[in-house]
Amino acid sequence: MPTEPASSASPARLRFGLVDAAAIGAVLVAAAGVLWSPKLSGVVAEATGAMVPVKVSVDVRGIPVADPDGLITAARSEGRVAIVIRNQPHGSVAIESITPLRRQLVAVQPDGRVVTASDPNQAAFSNLDARFVLQGQGRRGEGGVVFGNQSIKVGASVEIEGNTFRVTGTVTAIQLEKA
Repeated sequence: MPTEPASSASPARLRFGLVDAAAIGAVLVAAAGVLWSPKLSGVVAEATGAMVPVKVSVDVRGIPVADPDGLITAARSEGRVAIVIRNQPHGSVAIESITPLRRQLVAVQPDGRVVTASDPNQAAFSNLDARFVLQGQGRRGEGGVVFGNQSIKVGASVEIEGNTFRVTGTVTAIQLEKA
C-alpha cells in the first residue's frame, strides 16, 4: 500500500502584526472612552436616581453695566441661563431668584463705634452686584458636588450667560437636596 506524502500545509494560524495590535488597542481605548465619558456617567446617574436637585448661589460683583436693574429684570423674564464651569459648558439651568446686593460702607468712629451706611456711589457708578440662585441637577461626588459633570465648590469661578449678557461670578453656596 502506497503511503501518501505528508501534506506540507500546516494548520491555519492567526498571525498579528504591529499594525493589527495598534488597531485593536485603538478600538479598546475608544470603547473605554465611550463607557467612561462624563455625559454617559451623567445619564447613568440620572437613570439610577443619583441625580438630585441642587441650588447653587453665584455672586456677581462689580460688573460695569449701563442698567443693572434692567439686566436683572431681563434675566428674571428669561427664567434660565447657560452656565459654564471651568470653561466647560454645563447647559441651561433655571433661575430660582436674583437678589440685588447693596454695598455697605463701614466707618469706625473716634469713640470706637462702628457705623455702616449704604454706598452712595452705587447709584452714580452703575455696577451689577447681584446674587443669582440657580436650580439644576447634580449628585454628590468624591470631590464635592458634581454639577454639570464638573465638581463644583464654594469659591469656584463660573460664567452665567443669558440672551443679552455674559458675566463671571463666584459660587458662594451649594445646597444639595436629599433624594
